[in-house]
Amino acid sequence: MDREAPSAASTRLSDGDLQTRLRSLVAREREAAAEMVAHLAELGTRDACLRAGYGSLFVYCRDALGLSAADACQRIEVARALRRFPVIRTMLADGSLTLTTVRLLASCLTQANHREVLESARGKRKPEVEEIMARLAPRPDAPDFVRRLPASGRGLASPRPAPEAAPSWAAIEPLSPSRYRLQVTIDGTVFEQLRLARDMLRHQVPACADAAILERALAALLRQLARLKFGAAASPRPPGAAAPGSRYLPADVRRRVWLRDLGRCAFVGEGGRRCEERAFLEFHHVEPFAAGGPGTVENIQLRCRRHNQYEARALATRREAP
Repeated sequence: MDREAPSAASTRLSDGDLQTRLRSLVAREREAAAEMVAHLAELGTRDACLRAGYGSLFVYCRDALGLSAADACQRIEVARALRRFPVIRTMLADGSLTLTTVRLLASCLTQANHREVLESARGKRKPEVEEIMARLAPRPDAPDFVRRLPASGRGLASPRPAPEAAPSWAAIEPLSPSRYRLQVTIDGTVFEQLRLARDMLRHQVPACADAAILERALAALLRQLARLKFGAAASPRPPGAAAPGSRYLPADVRRRVWLRDLGRCAFVGEGGRRCEERAFLEFHHVEPFAAGGPGTVENIQLRCRRHNQYEARALATRREAP
């Protein structure tokens, strides 16, 4: 008789059991990944791959183990770092570090600093690890330049592969503490606007640095967005709450809630983790509006759309319960 499909078995688990099972599977996957890299580190010290007819450890990983070229390169780099610093194996197994983190930091590690650096990267995400790299090995500011892209997209030699970024966002790469490299593609109209801004600011910004123009442009944009989004004005109305029976929130309440919650979803899960979403935020009544919850700063919090809908469903479920 065929085995029961894992998806069918998982549907019968409670929320708690399902999450416990997932954590167990992730822990096993981390342990397996750490063990595999440790084996690669040992294999790299032998001639076994050559005796088996493979020209290199990379070719062995790709052809014998079936890894993609990118996965093979990553694991070999991590294996080399693990040979130098065995503590990496333990930190990979317990989830303190990821393969990506170790690969990024490998070139910055020394016998003198590796424990401190690896500890500082514990639990960090890729952008945070790049910040650590920028501190350890700062690079000079990227020079300003504008160039025309070929229509076919060919013939363009990128100075460096763009770092991982969120979809639709320009690539931002840390160079040194508090200094970043921004790469973005603009059309002809924006280019002409940039050139015009350079000319108009030449007497104020002698170097005509594009970074200074961007800083001024963003400051002006944020002032405009504040007026549009929250009704900001030079002389705002006195603080107040929504009128009784109305869902409308005064601009002052929205501004203060947004600043207090730092433009981020304020939902906190059962384990104490706060949601990190910053896009498509909505204003949420902690004490439900239908139950008489006022539109005050104290009773309003930011929620991402999914958590706002989740809490609405949870409230409806509680009301329907006998």
